[in-house]
Amino acid sequence: MSYEKATFGAGCFWGVEYVYRRVPGVVDVEVGYSGGRTKNPTYEQVCSHTTGHAEVAQVTFDPERVSFDQLLEVFWAMHDPTQVNRQGPDIGDQYRSVVFTHSEEQREAAEASKARAQSKFKKPIATEIVPLTAFYSAEGYHQAYYEKNGHTPYCHVVPVGTLEELGLIPARR
Repeated sequence: MSYEKATFGAGCFWGVEYVYRRVPGVVDVEVGYSGGRTKNPTYEQVCSHTTGHAEVAQVTFDPERVSFDQLLEVFWAMHDPTQVNRQGPDIGDQYRSVVFTHSEEQREAAEASKARAQSKFKKPIATEIVPLTAFYSAEGYHQAYYEKNGHTPYCHVVPVGTLEELGLIPARR
């Protein structure tokens, strides 16, 4: 069995992780930081807007069960990719919309998916598509945040029910 990875920034990483953990074929989701200059940054450093890092979710998935294109569809639906350096109430460069690609094939797929998704938005999509250079795992208390804390996400993400209605994730039982 060969798993692949995909890395997405779509605002607060707690919400991005929450959604991707519900997608069939996703094996694991780890939140962290990517796209900046500082090695092994802390949450406090990232929030200081001095590192250049975005909050991201790194998704490990089984490509026989879910494709990278399907993960991209969930990505476009879970946030407003036309916003620059913010999602909902969260403002700052760490909340930017970004796809960090792990291969040339992912880059091509992300660019094509972005072009298709543009028809769903009135404003231009601001999402960056850039090669992943490094991923730094966030502190333990950020991992599986909602599962550990047992409350409804407050983040910007589209409610899971909306994603279910769109057929992007299966309906809860």
